Amino acid sequence: MTSTLRSTWVTTAVHPDQPDAALLLREYMTEMVVRYHRRPARPGEVDAALAEMPSDDLAHPTGVLLLAHHGADLAGCAGLRWWPDWAEMTRVFIRPAHRGAGGGAALLAALEQRARAAGVDRIRLDTRNDLVEARALYARHGYVEISAYSQGPYAEHWFEKRLC
Repeated sequence: MTSTLRSTWVTTAVHPDQPDAALLLREYMTEMVVRYHRRPARPGEVDAALAEMPSDDLAHPTGVLLLAHHGADLAGCAGLRWWPDWAEMTRVFIRPAHRGAGGGAALLAALEQRARAAGVDRIRLDTRNDLVEARALYARHGYVEISAYSQGPYAEHWFEKRLC
């Protein structure tokens, strides 16, 4: 299923091991490692992070992974994990060349549409202190900070949006 969001953003659900998905998930994790450590990634560090936090559950029946194209360019990704009464947003990433063009908003809207279609009434996520731009994106789109719902080693802020 493909949905057009804004005039130039298109999102498509794919399996996480599809080549474009694997490429974007590696770029996402590379940026997470670099920003967390405030230095270039060391050999093997990104592979270790990908193994520690796999994305293979972002496929039916446990989740969904969306790729975003900006025009013809592969530009970003985002996923949802299904829980009994809610969905967890994860792996929100826009390639640097496409930032500021509405891709984050397009991905959030597409994920929210998927969650509603699945009968989910809220989306939660956790994020880190250093991901200031992500926290601002979530707040702009109606996500509010909540008490911790997860114990992940990198979770420092928790957000939720009711989809009523």
